[in-house]
Amino acid sequence: MPRLTELRLPLDHDAAALEDAIRARLGLDEAAELTWSVARRGYDARRRDAIQLIYSIDATVPEAVPPGDRHIGPIPDTTYRSPARAPANLASRPVVIGGGPCGLFAALVLAEMGFRPLILERGKIVRERTKDTWALWRRGVLTPESNAQFGEGGAGTFSDGKLYSGIKEARDLGRKVLTEFVAAGGPEEILWSAKPHIGTFRLVTIVEAIRAKIEALGGEYRFESKVSNIDISENPGGTRRVRAVELETGETIATDRVVLAIGHSARETFAMLHARGVAMTPKPFSIGVRIEHPQALIDKARFGRFAGHPLLGAADYKLVHHAKNGRSVYSFCMCPGGRVVAATSEPGRVVTNGMSQYSRAEFNANAGLVVGISPEDYPGGAMAGMDFQRHWEALAFAAGGGDYVAPGQRVEDFLGGRASTAIGSVTPSYKPGVHMTDLAACLPDYAIEAIREALPVFDRRIAGFAMPDAVMTGVETRTSSPLRISRGPDFQSLNTMGLFPAGEGAGYAGGILSAGVDGIKVGEAVALSIVG
Repeated sequence: MPRLTELRLPLDHDAAALEDAIRARLGLDEAAELTWSVARRGYDARRRDAIQLIYSIDATVPEAVPPGDRHIGPIPDTTYRSPARAPANLASRPVVIGGGPCGLFAALVLAEMGFRPLILERGKIVRERTKDTWALWRRGVLTPESNAQFGEGGAGTFSDGKLYSGIKEARDLGRKVLTEFVAAGGPEEILWSAKPHIGTFRLVTIVEAIRAKIEALGGEYRFESKVSNIDISENPGGTRRVRAVELETGETIATDRVVLAIGHSARETFAMLHARGVAMTPKPFSIGVRIEHPQALIDKARFGRFAGHPLLGAADYKLVHHAKNGRSVYSFCMCPGGRVVAATSEPGRVVTNGMSQYSRAEFNANAGLVVGISPEDYPGGAMAGMDFQRHWEALAFAAGGGDYVAPGQRVEDFLGGRASTAIGSVTPSYKPGVHMTDLAACLPDYAIEAIREALPVFDRRIAGFAMPDAVMTGVETRTSSPLRISRGPDFQSLNTMGLFPAGEGAGYAGGILSAGVDGIKVGEAVALSIVG
């Protein structure tokens, strides 16, 4: 059974054209037996007047395929196989801290191997969490332990739900993530779309279904169970080992294996781990704003006369510019047909992020427009990046006037160095509201300088990107974790045995798919550390 790649056809090809192309590639005449299925479909829109669909096809043919074609090869085996089974005399259950994508898949594979994991989530069950998150968006009421960052499903639940990644494991372990999502009620197209996404509302039901599967396999969930301490033994010879986790309620849970899938905003947990001497280092991340345009403008700029075509959907983009001041400016987490959302987890701070539903049918496109920074920008050790984020988030809260209203500015005013006093033709989507002002009050000078340089450059790549009325809303600070919790090749902490840093919060993933993949790898590592 061969896989055919790079089959290119015009966007509006007829139904028979694809099979004709398959037969031509394989050298089969019309009478030859052939069955096939689509393994992947993407598009090439570099020429807007001649957009092409690009297919990978899995075919079944009764005879050998022509040799020498680099676009014909074997179908890869992406079947997931568990590397271990739990012993009958399992001494203690592994504990997974965090119910986001990383913790979800670490728990799932551990449950499938019979290890009956205990999942501790500081936030609420996903439907209750959704109510709390909407309370911030609609009424300006923040629940610090239940919001866009904390609760079942993690930060990815309130995002565009992108399910693609450039990591090398995305083909194999990523397939496990996608197939579990489909089995839990996700659309089958995520298995073959080149840029699969799932949207917030569908993620809610999927997370619930995977939780039910974990529980049926012997796993246990405990919500509103915030870990306040990890008990670490100091042994002769300087070795350290996990002995238990302690909850904020005072309860102690004995365990010798802990998966740290805590997410990039678990600041109190970062501080606790740092105080307990767990090895960690500062790492680069980014800071900037969310920028909004009419989705129709982006569709037209990317697809030309094909804008609105049902096979293309809402257009996205990816932009990068290296500014003269040495900073990289780039688009981040682009959300076609979506909205800008309030993503703070702490009182007195404003944080923005982007979200789309599966339909991507809302009026505006939005993306992070962010500037890369490094530990040299916030000297002071592993905790300094977290303090840096808090500083700018507090300034954004003040610039917005309080009550979690975000500061905003029209692009024309931003480029002209003056405060905005009113919105124009683009209505900002952020709730509970946007106060038009000057974003220079809540961003570093080097970020303002780099973004001002980048906007005209991006306008040459996407016509209208620097349109006067495009809205910029601040601040975007949670692009990734500000630190890395160091781990070795066995996935354990460099200086604390039994502690397994994982996912985005530990600095090893960025997005739903890569976090899920890292969770699988760490879950496997936990299992192998137990069975030997």
